Amino acid sequence: MASLLTRRPRALGCARWMLYRPVSTLPGNPHIYTFPDPSTPGKHILSLLPTEPPRPELAIGTTSKIPPTPDSFQENPTFLQILQEVLSQNATKDPEVQAQAKVMVSTAGANLGSGGIFFGPQRGRNKRGPGFSTGGATGGDSAGGASGQGGVGSGGRGGWIHVSDSRRPPEFGRIAWPEDIFGSLEVDGNGNFVGGNGNYQSSGTYRIVTRDGILGLSPFLREKLIEKLREIAK
Repeated sequence: MASLLTRRPRALGCARWMLYRPVSTLPGNPHIYTFPDPSTPGKHILSLLPTEPPRPELAIGTTSKIPPTPDSFQENPTFLQILQEVLSQNATKDPEVQAQAKVMVSTAGANLGSGGIFFGPQRGRNKRGPGFSTGGATGGDSAGGASGQGGVGSGGRGGWIHVSDSRRPPEFGRIAWPEDIFGSLEVDGNGNFVGGNGNYQSSGTYRIVTRDGILGLSPFLREKLIEKLREIAK
């Protein structure tokens, strides 16, 4: 099992010398650290913080397999709440998300950045919400407005964009799967976010681990999340 993990040397300060202990990270995910779960033999605690021992209340979750699978992983609800708080406060500041907003009001849009795509105002839907749905046979039909809008922008009318996980970027002109969508932001006809934070709304459908992998944030949002976790850890 250990051979599947990436080892990083970790310095432990001593008075006259330095000791180095390897810290394991997930393969392909050097920002996610893994520690043995002292409460359950055979389980691992996954965390964005390298601090040992890990803080279970700040961990991403636990898993009985490395790499984690949907069946082996148990998410930490508190971490998910912190993640959504960070997204609500910082998603509109992410350069990748800002690029999506500008494309959204153009006449020929495309899915950019963190994997989201936009859709304009929908008849019969809540004016303040994107209208998520878990139905639909394809990625493009798995969220409200996808099949109707395709890859075409809103033509300066404004609407909503999705902030999505990067583990499975959708095909051109399609919307990410509901399990990959963190939430949505409202954009006006000039490409500016409405209400300061874009009236951010959590999708309620996001899953930390899917068959396509584990949590994938843009560098900007990942750093903001780590900063928040460190702040709480103090």
